[in-house]
Amino acid sequence: MNLPVDFSYKVKASAGGGYPTQISASDLMQNFVFAALEVDPSLVEQTTGQGGHPQRKLKIPAAPASGTHVLGAVNGTLQWISTEEC
Repeated sequence: MNLPVDFSYKVKASAGGGYPTQISASDLMQNFVFAALEVDPSLVEQTTGQGGHPQRKLKIPAAPASGTHVLGAVNGTLQWISTEEC
């Protein structure tokens, strides 16, 4: 994935060519927005992450314990489908 703002390049291109280098809040937000995954809200679980910060987890059904399955959608619902049924 190529993020919109390459901070390595910005550091190399800066006048001093090294650290410390200021990072623009706008540049950070461009990268955060680019990296944010858009998901149906029904598939997202709100949790608490490292340091007590809000975090989101993508809810995927647990895989069956035996057999070979693929993750698919049936009538708009994610579910594991036995390969014999494909």
